[in-house]
Amino acid sequence: MLLREIQVFRTVMTCATTSKAARLLNISQPAVSQALRRLEAHAEVALFQRLRGRLHPTAEAYALLSEVDRCFVGMDAIEHRLRSLKQFNGGRLSIASMPALGVEFLPRALGKMGLLGQQHADSLQIMSSREVRERVISRQCNIGLMADEVSTIGLEHSVFSKLEGVIVMPSAHPLAKKSIITPGDLHRQPFITLNPEDTSQRQVQAILDAHEAVPVSAMETPYAFSVCELVRNGLGLGLVNPISALDYTKRGVTIRPFSEPIIFTSLLALPADQQLSQFSRSFLSVLRMQLSEDLKMLEGLLAHNPVTN
Repeated sequence: MLLREIQVFRTVMTCATTSKAARLLNISQPAVSQALRRLEAHAEVALFQRLRGRLHPTAEAYALLSEVDRCFVGMDAIEHRLRSLKQFNGGRLSIASMPALGVEFLPRALGKMGLLGQQHADSLQIMSSREVRERVISRQCNIGLMADEVSTIGLEHSVFSKLEGVIVMPSAHPLAKKSIITPGDLHRQPFITLNPEDTSQRQVQAILDAHEAVPVSAMETPYAFSVCELVRNGLGLGLVNPISALDYTKRGVTIRPFSEPIIFTSLLALPADQQLSQFSRSFLSVLRMQLSEDLKMLEGLLAHNPVTN
């Protein structure tokens, strides 16, 4: 395989002239021309027409370029990774998270790390739990946070949090005067639900059916943060993971316990047999500290509920 000649070819196609390609590759212009002729001889096809001292790519050249570009995307990624390993000495932190923990919770934890000015690289990608699992298994990230509804086969994993859901409502809502919300309280109330395939939503629906409580269906959405946003804008009530609701208590949203336990379980997932860097281990400690702080704050908020029932 003529790898050097292919690199020269790609550079010429990108720069449009051999002189620019030569400067970029730090070789002479004749060396560029010789590399192109070797590639043409190897391929047994003309890649350029040479007219009045200028190169004009043929249709075959453009066809080859499309294949070369696809290969070089992977090569560029490898080169970038090699640079990052040298620059950051293994301190890269790549996280994939479900939205319930990725939108508000993880930025709070990252803020605790005091990252400004440190030599490392970080990536936070927010996606569905199923996508988080795929990222971790393929080692595109070194830490994942996902719901327990997806398979853990092929992963190192542990329970990160196991929390009872809370009812979220506008702070001015009449039910905000109650200390605990029951299924009957939701009867005929506009209710924002998670999508039907969500395991917690199926639990909620079973409880409502058992108590013959029929809320008014206001809207469906796949994410806890969008439930909270819709609640904040007065579109109804909802039930979400309490960590997702925490920041919204400062934005006109009130949280109340639900009388029937709906459990939200999140998992910490790692690639199998991965050796975590010291930086990643430190971050996991910060994650657990942040969770503890959040739970204490939630406990304080719920402890100051009114006593009306």
